Amino acid sequence: MSRLGRRSFLTLAGTGGVTAAVGAAAVAAAGERSPVAAPVSSVVPFHGAHQAGIVTPAQDRLHLAAFDVVTDSRDELIALLQQWTEAAATLTAGGSLTPDAGYDSPPTDTGEALGLSAANLTITIGFGAGLFRKDGKDRFGLAKHRPAALIDLPHFPGDALEPARTGGDLVVQACADDPQVAVHAIRNLARIGFGTVSVRWSQLGFGRTASTSTAQATPRNLFGFKDGTANLKAEENDALAEHVWVGETGGWMAGGTYLVARRIRMHIETWDRTSLREQEQVVGRDRTEGAPLSGGSEFTEPDLARAGNDGTPLIATTSHVALAHPSRNDGVRMLRRGYNYTDGSDGLGRLDAGLMFLAFVTDPRTHYVPMQTAMARNDALAEYLRHTGSGLFAVPGGVAPGGYVGQRLFEA
Repeated sequence: MSRLGRRSFLTLAGTGGVTAAVGAAAVAAAGERSPVAAPVSSVVPFHGAHQAGIVTPAQDRLHLAAFDVVTDSRDELIALLQQWTEAAATLTAGGSLTPDAGYDSPPTDTGEALGLSAANLTITIGFGAGLFRKDGKDRFGLAKHRPAALIDLPHFPGDALEPARTGGDLVVQACADDPQVAVHAIRNLARIGFGTVSVRWSQLGFGRTASTSTAQATPRNLFGFKDGTANLKAEENDALAEHVWVGETGGWMAGGTYLVARRIRMHIETWDRTSLREQEQVVGRDRTEGAPLSGGSEFTEPDLARAGNDGTPLIATTSHVALAHPSRNDGVRMLRRGYNYTDGSDGLGRLDAGLMFLAFVTDPRTHYVPMQTAMARNDALAEYLRHTGSGLFAVPGGVAPGGYVGQRLFEA
């Protein structure tokens, strides 16, 4: 029986222990029914050199959750990561968490995904700065292993960050093509973590706002414009090695990356009253095709120097396209996996809606902070945006069968 199985019986399953039955033989040996296998086409492999959910073709739905670790026990934290890893491998394969502790105990799996496919579910786990030192305390003996790149993000101009939507010791990103599958994953991992972690904040997302594969069409954000035309793609191996993955000199973070998460509320009503001409000038692209205002089609390289008859650049120097262009940012690029969100309305009847910005970079000091600083100060689009949540997380490399996420950190 697996480690999770043993703990589930000791804790009567309901306090957070689960076991991930992998394969019909193992399940049969435990006296349990084998979960229905998910269609192969809907399964993204969990194990590999890098964690899934980064260069994986972006799915349609997101459930992102940040957690605070509420224990000071290193052993309990390691046990949680082992349990999460085993559960993630099972859930992403389309399986259910088993075995149950008995008819008179709560079921191990919450059950809302029974009968559904794996829906290309990916589960990606990252570590926040609070895991290494929090309130001046090195709870887990990890402070000396905190990567230099895992900085405290600066306060950018215009930030209106809400503490309840910011930070976290751990983060779990669940992406899937079925919202119920993504929610089920976070729900069950949070349940496993009861007593060891507590949810600090979470965000549901729909409608990806970036393509991570050349096979995907460019989606649109809630402003109605195509988003992520120039995004890094999974097929660009050399560019990923340069801009996304941490190299072999990165110690326990080798093969990993850094996740920048920003909840950006869009001033929808103000934008909707803005002329199309101004909208396109602010973005730097035409609304229908997504072509740069310097001419061409969607994937034509923007010509930031091309001027109109009056001598002014066709793409305004304060436009979003101009300020985000690699030529204005020392050549850096990032892999974006953002999602639209809508969280109802505020007390004035305005939509609380916008973008859950997610970007993976090799080093936020070079690949995010300078760009965001410039854009917060000069981007014409900033007038229509408000950053309300933020987090930076170190995402370790992938997991081999039998290992767990972050194992190299705890064995360093």
